[in-house]
Order: sequence, then structure tokens, then C-alpha cells
Amino acid sequence: MRVLVQAAVAAALAVVGVYAADEKSNVESLTTASFGKWVAAEPLALVEFFAPWCGHCQALAPHYEEAATELLSSGVKLAKVDCTQEESLCTEQEISGFPTLKVFRHGKATPYAGTRKKEGIVSYMLKQQLPAVSKVTPDTLEDLKTKDRFVLVGYIDPSDKASAEALHKYAEEHRDAYVVGVSHDKDLAAKSGATFPSLVAYRTFDEPEVVHKDKGAALTVDEIDAFVAIESLPLIDEVSAENFAKYAMSGLPLAYYFVEPESPTRAEEVKKLAQVAKDVRGKLNMVWIDALKFGSHGKALNLKGDQWPAFVVQDMENGAKYPLELGKDIVGSVKSFVHQFVNGKLKPSVKSAPIPEKQGPVIEVVADEFDKYVFDDNRDVLLELYAPWCGHCKNLAPTYAKLAEAYAASPDTSKHVSIVKMDGTANDVPPHADITLSGFPTLLLKPAGKGERTFVQYGGDRSLESLIEFVSTKGSHKLAPKAGATESATAHDEL
Repeated sequence: MRVLVQAAVAAALAVVGVYAADEKSNVESLTTASFGKWVAAEPLALVEFFAPWCGHCQALAPHYEEAATELLSSGVKLAKVDCTQEESLCTEQEISGFPTLKVFRHGKATPYAGTRKKEGIVSYMLKQQLPAVSKVTPDTLEDLKTKDRFVLVGYIDPSDKASAEALHKYAEEHRDAYVVGVSHDKDLAAKSGATFPSLVAYRTFDEPEVVHKDKGAALTVDEIDAFVAIESLPLIDEVSAENFAKYAMSGLPLAYYFVEPESPTRAEEVKKLAQVAKDVRGKLNMVWIDALKFGSHGKALNLKGDQWPAFVVQDMENGAKYPLELGKDIVGSVKSFVHQFVNGKLKPSVKSAPIPEKQGPVIEVVADEFDKYVFDDNRDVLLELYAPWCGHCKNLAPTYAKLAEAYAASPDTSKHVSIVKMDGTANDVPPHADITLSGFPTLLLKPAGKGERTFVQYGGDRSLESLIEFVSTKGSHKLAPKAGATESATAHDEL
């Protein structure tokens, strides 16, 4: 115990150095006494609520300090509150985890939704400082373009109320993500090759200006959304936890190039792959990813996980995976592969565990036999998706076995109801099953019926009685085990 205490004290002392008072710091340290007056006086500020022992807080500290310094010229201030010292203030602010960041406008707080890197903090706070839609003139355009890597300007005729309304609606919904402006200057539009109504993306990557000319009478929100979803992402960029959400939200398939960062050929290969990405722009997104740091993600995408570089496409809508066996000509093989993918000529890779030699009352399903057992038209099928390491799954196992035994006890119920399970870590759910697996265990009922492919998700308690009620009420056959079957299964289990 003493060793643990000494280690904890040593760690705490080391951390204090990270947050120790520094005369050169541009992050204001707030206390219960100074907090209210300080946040009330600031038109826009960011406050971090932290604990010195928190590892995530330690990782954030240098980024937070650098962001505070960079934002000084913009008049945006950053502050911090040590919740181990200011407990009452943090309780009042409803702080339940560390670090928690909040944006304050004259004392009114809203959650911070940006990243925890310096660039992300700066970008997010500059967007907060701007109106949802900034008015753009020849004198202000260049300054607006410096506010972010991607800046969207709508060039709209003053009389075009529909386009203006669509742009404002889009900007309000995405003000945390994008800098948006509007201009009614026809000559300024012409300098970017735009006419009324048009959208122009000003970027610090790829082509610096991209124009979208409206094909109809006015811009629409969907039209703006589609343009931004494609043009706000580089042709190929490194993907990480900081920017993955943008790719996921785009709705497009994501092609990963797994490569070791220090590979002497990485930069050149990525440059060449950018041209491949340009050919399929708008049909899929392409990224490169640190194979050493995210090798486990590669395995989850059905790559071997120990041979780099590697390439795989993932359909972000249904989770389907398309790994490529790279040849010596990396760019050539990737180009051919992605074109086959966008033309619908590839079949997804579906990971499957070996087919069991024997089955018990609970049928063990693998991906290769998913349709055989789960999409059985004649049966109500209760499917459990589980993980061997999942504690909740282990707790459910005895009850699930009793349920299967009870339904297997009579010819009538065994003929019309199947109780099955599948290891969600050793098997892929086939894309055509249209199942979103968000955790373990997941319980789904596929009712009997010709061509029936819909699932009813179970959300009740995991008692035997509740599971029987679910199957017997939601299933097409409305069958419960025969009287005495559950008692027999329980007694057998106890023996």
C-alpha cells in the first residue's frame, strides 16, 4: 500500500509541474472568487475544468497553452479551473469528468465540441467569434479566408431570398464546423469564376479555390451540404481520432492506406495516391493512416495486421470491408481496385469463424452460415451477438441456454423457434443483414415469414421470463415453451 501511495504522490507532484503557475502563461487560472466576474466580462472565452492527476488533462495542457497564445491577437481568452481546489465551483458547473471544456459568452456557457489539439481549439474558437454567416466584401474576403483551412462563401444576388435563406440555415446548423460567408458583389464573384448563385470553397489544401455553380433557380440546403461534404476534405490526408468524424459524417466509403509513418516511400506514394483520389472524388474518400499506431483497426477491417503497407475500403453506411492484396505497383493496383469498387464490381470480405462440427440447443452461428440459421423463413429466430470477453454476455449465458433448452423441449416450439448466437469479434455481420452493432450483448428477433429480413431489438431485462415474453409476443408464431419446459431446463442446469 505504501508503495502505491508513494507512486501516487510522485505522479501528482510531476503533474503539478504541468499546471504550475507560470508568469509567462497566457491561460488564466480562475478560482471560486474570481470565476463569476471574469466570465461575465468576456464576450467569448474558453474554460477548462481539470484535475492535476488526470492523464487526459496532462496531454491537453501544452495544446491549451499554445492555443491561448495564438488566440491572444483575436481577443479570445482561455482559462482553467483546478477542480481539486475549487470543488464547489465545479459542482455548481456540473463537472462530471476531466477535462471538461466550456465556451462562455458574457457568463453564459455552452459545451465545447472541438478537438483537444492546438489547431482544433484555435479553429473552433475563431468560428465561435464569427457570426454564422459573415458579410464578405473585397476588403474583408482575404481576412475571412485566413480563419480556417476551409472557408465557404456564397455569391448570391441581393434579391435571391431563397438562396440566402438556404445558406443561413446551413451555416447555423454547422457553425461549429465551418466558416461561412456571403457576398452580393458580382465583380468579386467573377474573380473566382463564379456567378449568381454560386458557392466558392477557399482552401489551404489541394486546389485553393473550388466553384459550385447552382443548376437550378436557387441554392438549397441539400445542395450546399453535398458540396461541403466533398470539398471540405483533402484528396488524401492522415486520418486520426481528431478528424475521423468528418469522414464518417460524409456518408462516403472510406479508403485507407495503412503505412508506417517513417517509411521512406510514404510521402511519394501518398502524393501519387492523391491523383487516384481525384479520379473518384465524390464517390469515396481516401486517407492514409499510421499502421503502427492503428494496426488493430486494420485487423478489424480484415487486413492481416502485420504486413505494411496495406489498403482497404470500408463502406461507412453498412460496414462492408474490401481489403486489397497490394502488389509491387501500389498506385496501379489501388487505382484499378477503387475503380472496380465504385463501379460495384467487388464483393465485400466477410470474416467468419470455422463452422461448428456440432450444435446444441443454442445454435452457434458463424458468418458463412448466417443466412442459413438467421434468415430461416419458417422460424422466429432470436439472435445474440456477443463477445467472449464481455462480462454482461457471460452473465447472460446460463439464462440464454435455459431459454434454448425450453424451446427445444417440444417438437412444436423447436420446429418454429430458434435460439442462436454469434461471436461478434470472430465474425462479421454480413452487410446485407443491415444490423448496426453498437455493443455487446445485442439481442435481435427476426420474425418468421417468407423473405422477412427485419429485426426487432430487445431492450428489456435479461431474465428468462422477459426473454420468453419477447419471443412469444414479437415473433410471428407467438409461441412460448410448453408448461414445465422452463422448470425442466432450470432443474437440469442445477443438476
